Amino acid sequence: MTYGLYLGCIAPMRYPGIERTTRAVMDILGMDYVDMEGECCCPAPGVTRSFDQHTWLALAARNLSIAEQKGAELLTICNGCFGSLFEAAEMLEEDPKLKKEINDILASADRHYDGPVKVRHIVEVLYRDIGLDAVSKKVTEKLNIKVAVHYGCHFLKPSKHRKIDDPERPTILDELVEVTGAKSVPYADKQACCGAGGGVRSGSPEVALKMTDAKLHEVEQAHVDCIVTPCPFCHLQFDRGQKELGYKYKIPVLHISQLLAVAFGVEKDQLGFDEHAVPVEIKWA
Repeated sequence: MTYGLYLGCIAPMRYPGIERTTRAVMDILGMDYVDMEGECCCPAPGVTRSFDQHTWLALAARNLSIAEQKGAELLTICNGCFGSLFEAAEMLEEDPKLKKEINDILASADRHYDGPVKVRHIVEVLYRDIGLDAVSKKVTEKLNIKVAVHYGCHFLKPSKHRKIDDPERPTILDELVEVTGAKSVPYADKQACCGAGGGVRSGSPEVALKMTDAKLHEVEQAHVDCIVTPCPFCHLQFDRGQKELGYKYKIPVLHISQLLAVAFGVEKDQLGFDEHAVPVEIKWA
């Protein structure tokens, strides 16, 4: 299987270490992937779709058409990108008339989308396509740490459309984390939102920060070494949110690709920890 690596906006722009470690992990696992030259924002449905559905669909279809042109499944490393592109692909397949309307818009950019293109999240691909056994065989540094796993909202929900795991009691990310030797620690309100999604961080930052504060409080009570998330936007909210809260908490935040990269022995200068607001000062072994 060839994957079209879709980076989205936040990882390359705000946390380039997530991009570097994703590439490193995929290379180590021998995954066949291609870059999505010319990709644009997914775009975030919580904002763009709320104002104009056709604009949202046209931009999403443009990205889907790039993956289609490359004969690849579209691989996302962000929950928001995954949700937006997954839903767009589904809508376009279910409604030929709508697809024609969107293709009329794409024609102005000399693009066309036939479909279907399968939209995947890297956690699901690592778990189902690569497999935990294959991932475990690449672990060179067993991580003796305690982790608070944060799934985020858009990876598993709406579960009517995304049949990945039990949306209320998921284990897929916990299992992937524990392959590294780390322990996923249970904590209260584990499935609660980070506070950022749906345009809340930009529209009501004070509300977003209250939600982040509440979640970080529960994480702190679990006495973990770090938070691990599969979403750069959740990552940003927890990391920059702690700075905005005056460093009331000092809990390092890692994308799942960064955690795997540490376990795979990737060089420290590729991890991107110097780009984090909260220092990643963890005794791994």
